[in-house]
Amino acid sequence: MSPSDNNLGLYVHIPFCHRRCHFCAFYLEIARPDPMARFHSALIQEITLHRRQDSLNGRALQSIYFGGGTPTSLPADQLAGLLTLIRATWPTSPTTEITVEAHPTSVTERDLTVLADAGFNRISFGAESMTDKDFASIGRFGQVQDTAAAVQAAHRAGFKNINLDLMYGLPGQLLQDWIHTLESLMTLTPSHISCYALTIEEGTRLAQDIARNLVLPPDDMLQLDMESAAEHFLAEAGFSRYEISNYAKPDYACRHNLLYWTGGEYLGLGPSAQSYLHGIRFGNVADLEAYTACLNDNHLPMTDRTILSASERQRDALVFGLRLLRGVPRKTIQAAERDYQIDELVAKGLLDADRDRVRLTSLGRRYADTVAEQLF
Repeated sequence: MSPSDNNLGLYVHIPFCHRRCHFCAFYLEIARPDPMARFHSALIQEITLHRRQDSLNGRALQSIYFGGGTPTSLPADQLAGLLTLIRATWPTSPTTEITVEAHPTSVTERDLTVLADAGFNRISFGAESMTDKDFASIGRFGQVQDTAAAVQAAHRAGFKNINLDLMYGLPGQLLQDWIHTLESLMTLTPSHISCYALTIEEGTRLAQDIARNLVLPPDDMLQLDMESAAEHFLAEAGFSRYEISNYAKPDYACRHNLLYWTGGEYLGLGPSAQSYLHGIRFGNVADLEAYTACLNDNHLPMTDRTILSASERQRDALVFGLRLLRGVPRKTIQAAERDYQIDELVAKGLLDADRDRVRLTSLGRRYADTVAEQLF
């Protein structure tokens, strides 16, 4: 990829939440003033060091994504200041997609106005469900009315690109509950919806509750029915499914996430953030104290660095590319001996294939990683 290519994103990991949801396995810290202040100073230093090293070779950013955690655990004015610093450090354009994730209870209307005025043009709310009873078993605080109020306030603040993250297959959730959630969302007029099947991550509170028979595990067949219901309902509502978990109104597909699925490059800032630049993967230490200590010593907080071989780059292109509904070019799957594997997967109902492209079927999307491994 040449420096003139604009297929480049920046990810900023804000590792704070006011509490951890039972399903969450991401690195995070509980939001408290002192650690948040130390993190803010360290993040500014990380940006400064990357600027000195010219890590992005002067290239313009196609997307900027503040994720977490809950980025809006930080004050809105602080987030606005960080975005101003980033835009002063690296070139952007009027079309750069700039996203901030938020819990519905973590923002006021003033906060949303500050963020929109600063240049954030996309916001992603963790709604999870639009049925209050679904929240208890997953430890998600707040109420459905908080989501509705936050989305309405975001519209008033000027956000036109609003995503809602949903989860299905929650403990005790029925198919009609899931359909109710989808129907309720339509009154909020989002431009993008992400639908994730609940998965049980080792070491989480939810995994422990299931092991102790306090909560029922996800029902695979019910999740398949819920996925099918979402695809049908959202298509009728004008949303196109462009990736396994993502649906968008026309022209509102998430450009930052498309970077990951199409082999784009990105720089990650903050503890545990991952980067991919110039064929090299590297990550930051997943520990706030170690992260701040490194930056206080004027060192970037990297913990690993891997130069990917051509074979590894091909593997990643296949694994990520198959997540897209359009699939991957057949030539991505090199070597003629792969044809019989493609034919086998087609026979099993996991793949559709023609002369030019290979794509997952609806069943194959449930086993995307396994299919990719068999093809590589």
